[in-house]
Amino acid sequence: MKTIKIFFPELRRLLKSRLTWLILLLTILSPSVGLILYRPAYADTMLSAYLANPAIAGGAGAGILFGLLTIYELDRIGRSRTDMLMDAVISPLSMALVRLLALLTAAVLGLSLTMLVWLPVSRALIGSVFSGTDYVLSYILFLGLALPLSILAASSAFQLTRRADLSVVLFAAFAGLSLTVWADDWQLGWLNPCVWALSDDFTNFRIFRSVAYMRLTWLAALAGIWTLSWLSIRRYGKGLPGSFLRNARRICRPLIALLLLVCSVAAYAAQPMVDNSNPDQTAMTFYEVPYAEDVVCTGRTAQVFPDTSAGTVTGRASYSFQNSSGREQKILFAVTPGYRFPSVRVNGQETPFSVSSYQEFNEAMLEVTIPAQEQVELTLEYSGFPRENRNTSILQGSAEISSQYLCLENAALSPRLMNVLPDEEMYPTVIEITLPRSMTVIPFGSAEAQIAAEHEDGTATWRYTCNSTGGILYAGDYVRRDIQAGGITIEFYYGRRHQAIMEESGAAEAVKAVAEYCTSHYGPLSFGTGGSLKLIQSRVVGGGYATAGASLLDEADFTAANLNDAGKGAAAGEVMIHELVHQWWGLGNMFDTPDPAGSWSSEGLTVYTTYRIVKELYGDAYAQDNYVKKWKQAVDDYYLNFYVRHPQYLEKMPEARRLEITNSLTWVRQYCEMPLKILKAEQLVGGEEAMDQILSALFTRELDPMYPYLTYQEFLDACGLTEEELNLDQNISI
Repeated sequence: MKTIKIFFPELRRLLKSRLTWLILLLTILSPSVGLILYRPAYADTMLSAYLANPAIAGGAGAGILFGLLTIYELDRIGRSRTDMLMDAVISPLSMALVRLLALLTAAVLGLSLTMLVWLPVSRALIGSVFSGTDYVLSYILFLGLALPLSILAASSAFQLTRRADLSVVLFAAFAGLSLTVWADDWQLGWLNPCVWALSDDFTNFRIFRSVAYMRLTWLAALAGIWTLSWLSIRRYGKGLPGSFLRNARRICRPLIALLLLVCSVAAYAAQPMVDNSNPDQTAMTFYEVPYAEDVVCTGRTAQVFPDTSAGTVTGRASYSFQNSSGREQKILFAVTPGYRFPSVRVNGQETPFSVSSYQEFNEAMLEVTIPAQEQVELTLEYSGFPRENRNTSILQGSAEISSQYLCLENAALSPRLMNVLPDEEMYPTVIEITLPRSMTVIPFGSAEAQIAAEHEDGTATWRYTCNSTGGILYAGDYVRRDIQAGGITIEFYYGRRHQAIMEESGAAEAVKAVAEYCTSHYGPLSFGTGGSLKLIQSRVVGGGYATAGASLLDEADFTAANLNDAGKGAAAGEVMIHELVHQWWGLGNMFDTPDPAGSWSSEGLTVYTTYRIVKELYGDAYAQDNYVKKWKQAVDDYYLNFYVRHPQYLEKMPEARRLEITNSLTWVRQYCEMPLKILKAEQLVGGEEAMDQILSALFTRELDPMYPYLTYQEFLDACGLTEEELNLDQNISI
């Protein structure tokens, strides 16, 4: 009761301080650093650029500011030499607790003011994909929770050392570790959480859960350390050991500290977000297991029930085997780390099983023995929170499961059969998944999902058939557009939150133009089947991929910021064309990048093809003004660049600055110089028609499975040219 009475005068005193209001003002301004200098979320989405980066930068900046304010306030009584008088009036333990509560209250005030000020700014910058839920969670988790952690860390340092200068050094070192050495460890970056991207079109609950878990783990740890430092506050003229023994006479106090520290260590060790996959990315152990002899799989089914509010999955998978070996056989399944298996039944009877502790490429191995019967039915029940690969732990978010989006890949959908061959029907599979009625289910492949049943709780069960041991399934709040182009039906799926941007940029028209042009000039995509192709916009994942009947489009390629990238096109619709051309030059034909700073990549042929499509749509004058002239100007500037003419000085620059300059120069080489070289090659080989024949032959060539990439030398050989013949200088005459 006495502590509460003291709290309000202490809070009033703190809020009357000019320094406190200066810290609050700088806290409000700190997110602006994320717009200019510190941008850890590097994905090209609007929420990454204008929400995640400001919130993370604000958390780091404001956290450091509140840490320094904490040390200044705790040292105030010592500086004024009134500590002995104050200790005589009120217990130093009580006063330390009151100061902590006052500082935490000031931090809440700083967070509230920052969120109010930045709300209209963020809404204006982000545009139509702004989400109030994402805004609130980002600022609370990325910025808000950084403040109490900093206050606890700084307060602990001061209470242990009783020296402001040493406390500042310790706090600065602790913050510096988070910003440097620990920056790429999602569990240790307490001040600057590992957030590489936020999705514009879908939800971000998975990455929010990850950051919340990390922050709460650190909160327990620092609260435990603070409690120990609180017990170390000097009393009665005793030193640290004597004061600690005196203050710890109430056994509950050290027990609370111990409990907090134990909970934090347990939470760190038992984190549910990331698996323990082998860090050796070349390991292929699971692909080397021998097949079971005289056992074939004659079919499988799976019923999957994602919990879109909790982000978990429950399911039941059944496998039919024909065992003609006459003996027991071990059946192996690849399962997703994080899933539990409450029941494994063989022919209706509970059967022992084991799950290996070894994990590889986000999978563990489940082993079960089937009897020597000819017909065997094996059923696995599974449930849990799918973990992500530890080797990409700083890129978390792909395991998003919500009412707007989910992607279940292979073992995350149902246990993947590893060591049993199929019969002549090739793994006939029936998948059923129950989701909210607002979600559209899209199997990644040629299969088509249909609604099998609708339920009173607002969910629907979708069913589809396929032939595979695994499979990938997308589902979300999608808009579907069917487009007739290139002799096939293209099923174009994109997020409903992105609908306005897609319609404004003419997405459907761009798909039609690209498909018709590229199919007629280069050839149809090899992954289109049965006269149809699905183009699926995924949550931001850092790239796309394709399979028979479907191709993935990363949402980052179609954000408002990317659609305004003048380097890819003169207008949003032309940038859309650029990104879609990557289905041919990028996915349809892959490019290796032995020299990341080199000019040869998928971008050169993609930019050139975009220019040709735009020329066909809008005329030669428009294409010359908006493409060729801009390429020439950029290349002219490139050859005049100081660091291009004097590369020895580039090596002397700081690493961050050198990387920035190198990336800028590489962009010019790939997006401007290489298209000009291809345009020059077009003239040397006899014009557009001759170049189309060359590119068509390259696109449809027989691939070498050991090295399926299109190289610059192959392009030169097909053109009958040498690298020197395509060199450009300052006087470009194209």
